[in-house]
Amino acid sequence: MPNTLSAERRTRSSARRQDRNRAAKSKVKTLEKRYLTLLGEGKKEEAGMALRDVTSALDKAAKKGAMHWATTDRKKSRLSLKLA
Repeated sequence: MPNTLSAERRTRSSARRQDRNRAAKSKVKTLEKRYLTLLGEGKKEEAGMALRDVTSALDKAAKKGAMHWATTDRKKSRLSLKLA
């Protein structure tokens, strides 16, 4: 239980930020799984389109601060290597 007014505000804003970050990470994981499934099935063209979606979601997550920029760069690099 927060003791001060500012601590209550921090608690509320932290909860909002946590929800936003969780949503961004969940979206990235879903798109990443779809991309890897398409690769496994051998659908290269569709996988290329899915890679573009994953890359976009990763960039947006890094921009919002949900993920570290180095993590997103590493993931984008490894995912694009799998397509090549």
